[in-house]
Amino acid sequence: MKSMTGFGRAEALEGSLRCAVELSSVNRKQSDVDIRIPREWNDLEADARRLLSGAISRGRLQAGITVDSTGDESGAALHVDHGLARQYAEALKAMDAEFFGGRGLTVDALLRAPGIFTVAESEARSPDHVWPLIEAAIRKALAVWDSARTREGDHLREDITGRLAKLREVLASITTEAPRVPQSQREAMRKRLADAGLPLPLDDERLLKEIAVFADRVDISEEIARLGGHLDEFTRLMDVREPSGRPMDFLTQEMHRELNTMGSKANHTAIAHLVVAGKTEVERIREQVQNIE
Repeated sequence: MKSMTGFGRAEALEGSLRCAVELSSVNRKQSDVDIRIPREWNDLEADARRLLSGAISRGRLQAGITVDSTGDESGAALHVDHGLARQYAEALKAMDAEFFGGRGLTVDALLRAPGIFTVAESEARSPDHVWPLIEAAIRKALAVWDSARTREGDHLREDITGRLAKLREVLASITTEAPRVPQSQREAMRKRLADAGLPLPLDDERLLKEIAVFADRVDISEEIARLGGHLDEFTRLMDVREPSGRPMDFLTQEMHRELNTMGSKANHTAIAHLVVAGKTEVERIREQVQNIE
């Protein structure tokens, strides 16, 4: 069980290049990956996104990627086309003699001529060569980030485990109290009849029939069984390797629904108090589940 919240940072070196990756994530119902990468490496963003997207099923993951040089090398090379420059110079010299009386040429004229000077990235800084460096840094950062999420998940597990134990105690108390509801109703009905001057013996058929109908109406044994099953399934999900936040969220909704039904069907003071206590624990569990992947 892992949290959606985590942070990880790592670096990778290759020759004079260094890549640093910072990852941070927060909870979100759907998966979302945001990448910040230098403009010159925009062509590699899709590869980085595929790698990062495979590491998260839900939550917002932000990745900051930087690539810089560890030495004095610029990673680029200046090329001068001397042959082209010579052609430009001869053409300009002829034009100068024909139109301006041979006033002379300066290097400024060649600086403005296209194609003579070109700047090219070195092969070591091409996308094909840089991607393995970025990939290595991302994988290292993912490992650190995943460890942080696992640690946070362990804290969530500890808190949720305690709340599940309290819920089981509430369920056990409700299970004990539920059979007493018809008996309480029978005593209440006899008291009302007696107060009205219409006492009936305990074995009166009409009284027994009314109590049987009431007992069937307030029977919450199915809700008790379903809530117990939900608790067992939630406990199982905490030990699976795959992301379980979504099914856990669904189970908390179902737990809340079963408790609501118990309270409304039983219409019994003691059970009502237990239902309130149970719903409080379910809400606290649900808050924690919002941080689980």
